[in-house]
Order: sequence, then C-alpha cells, then structure tokens
Amino acid sequence: MPETISTRSERFRTPPKLHDVYWLQQSEADVPVENDWLGASEADRLNSMRFAKRRADWRLGRWTAKLAVAACLNEFCRPQALAGIEIRPATCGAPEVFIANQPAAVTISLSHCTGVAVCAVARSTVALGCDLEVIEPRSDAFVADYFTPEEQALVAQASATERPRLLTLLWTGKESALKALRAGLRLDTRCVRVSPWDSLPGEGESGDECLEDSAFTFPLSYGLNTWCPLQVRYTAGQIFSGWWQQTGSLLRTIVAAPPPAPPILLTLTGI
Repeated sequence: MPETISTRSERFRTPPKLHDVYWLQQSEADVPVENDWLGASEADRLNSMRFAKRRADWRLGRWTAKLAVAACLNEFCRPQALAGIEIRPATCGAPEVFIANQPAAVTISLSHCTGVAVCAVARSTVALGCDLEVIEPRSDAFVADYFTPEEQALVAQASATERPRLLTLLWTGKESALKALRAGLRLDTRCVRVSPWDSLPGEGESGDECLEDSAFTFPLSYGLNTWCPLQVRYTAGQIFSGWWQQTGSLLRTIVAAPPPAPPILLTLTGI
C-alpha cells in the first residue's frame, strides 16, 4: 500500500535526531493566486475575512506552515497534499497541525512581518517558538516598559549603531519564548530574560548576576546558514535554548526546550 501523508506523520515520531528543529521562510510573492491548497474549512475561514491585509497575512502564514510541515514529512508540496494539512488555532491561540482531521506528531510556530513569514517545525514533544522582526529603532520608553533591568543594562552598553539590532534581538527572543510557553503577549514581557549567549551570565554560580559587566559583540558575517546561540530564562524557572540569525534587515529567532541543534533549512520538492 502506498505511504500516505498520515503515515509519514507517524514516521516523524522517530526523527534522525531527537532535538532537530526545522524552518522555512516564504514571502507574499511565493503564495499562489489560487486557493486549491486550502482545506474546505480553511477556505471558509478565508472567505469570512473582510480586510485584504488580514487575508494576505493569513494566506501567507498558512502557506508557509503547510509547506514546512509537508517538507518535514517528505511530502511533495503539491496542492492536493497541502489541502490535507490543516493549521488550527488551539484554545490558547497557538497553531496546531492536523492531518486527515487527526493531530499530527509535529509542533509548529509561526511569525510574519512586512510580507515575509517564517515557520519553525519540531516533533510534538518539543516546546517551540519563533519570531521574525525588522531591525528598527525603538524608544527609551519601549526599553523601560518591556525589558528587564539586566536587559536594559546590556542595551545601555550598545553603541548607537548597534542598539537597534540588539533591541530587536532581545525582543524577538522574548516573543519566541512567550510563544513556546503558549501564552504570547498575554504574559508580561519582563517575565522572560533574554541572553544573546549560549548560557546566561553567572550560570553555574548564583544565576542572578547582572548583565552589566558582560559585553556582547555581534558576529561579523550573516547568512541563511549562520546561526548564533541565545538563551531565555522564564521567571518560573524554565529555560529555553535557541538560535538567532540575521539576513539583511530581518532578524529571526527560534527557541525550544529541550535544547535544539542549529535549525535546519527545509528543502521543498514538487512545488
């Protein structure tokens, strides 16, 4: 009997590496004009949306997520296969994957901005979050309202040139961790503390040392295969490990628990 997308979902329960995380990025120009890659209920939901911007963002997110899931399952990314993959919001608002009306053995996280979307995919036992933001200036009031004292101390060290990038990195790390907690911005952003290192300063000692004596230097080169480590601590004690990456003016972060290996860029077939 030929292998179906459902049995491929079962196969994903035993990936080559326990903590692999995959990712895919798409733009509005990549999304087909037709909607034959949507399931019936998804098409109904799209038709209920009144505003063009909302429709475009929703289609972009669903297109990116369906492609990412299909690629993880080694499925050809054709409309018929994509229509069998449905992305539904959980009661908390987090996206969940269903295949043939059954929960799939994967977890995903979605983010989009300025006509670009990114989707991270991992096995269903992984707490996962991703975020995508444009690097841009942010005010002192923004820093005071949304960042912890330790993060503010780190920002205070940054040069005027590097400040927007550092703030964007810290913000995307927060957003990713809050998504991994399946709460989003319903939680206070100061309940998670981002460190752009592979471990928090002072880790192994009291764990409470301030970042003010720890300088951070950005890497010299960037690209789709260049990932730098970061870590996020939730005030309740949970720690998320992750990675960040910059291409042009876009900065993306992916965090997970258990700790993930550097994210793997998905390859699409049959599209």
